[in-house]
Amino acid sequence: MKLQPDFSPDTQMVSAYGPGYIEVNGLRHTSACVFAPQQSPKPWGAEHVGALLPAHIDALLLDPLPEVVLIGTGREQHLLPAALMRQLISRRIGWEVMDTAAACRTYNILAGEGRRVLAALMIE
Repeated sequence: MKLQPDFSPDTQMVSAYGPGYIEVNGLRHTSACVFAPQQSPKPWGAEHVGALLPAHIDALLLDPLPEVVLIGTGREQHLLPAALMRQLISRRIGWEVMDTAAACRTYNILAGEGRRVLAALMIE
């Protein structure tokens, strides 16, 4: 699905997504990535929920800390292991886990509002 957000070219926004990819500001990504409105996408290394390690969650704790972390788990929503959720809770960071398509849409809304949101997206 192609999205047509109204945004500054300096702001990282999801411009399209579909099976096996997402596009951020027109640049296609085919593996898990993490990004924020003022941070270009970087490889995340967590291709599915079963591969998540504490180090993957630590990679989300940027400076400044995001208000909310959106974790897209691929085509379907999968819950995170409790120990990984506690990492975010202990830092007082809001988080939501959802399928990647929903995470893309939610990210664009929050980024468009100027919120400190971070997207960590697994791509299937």
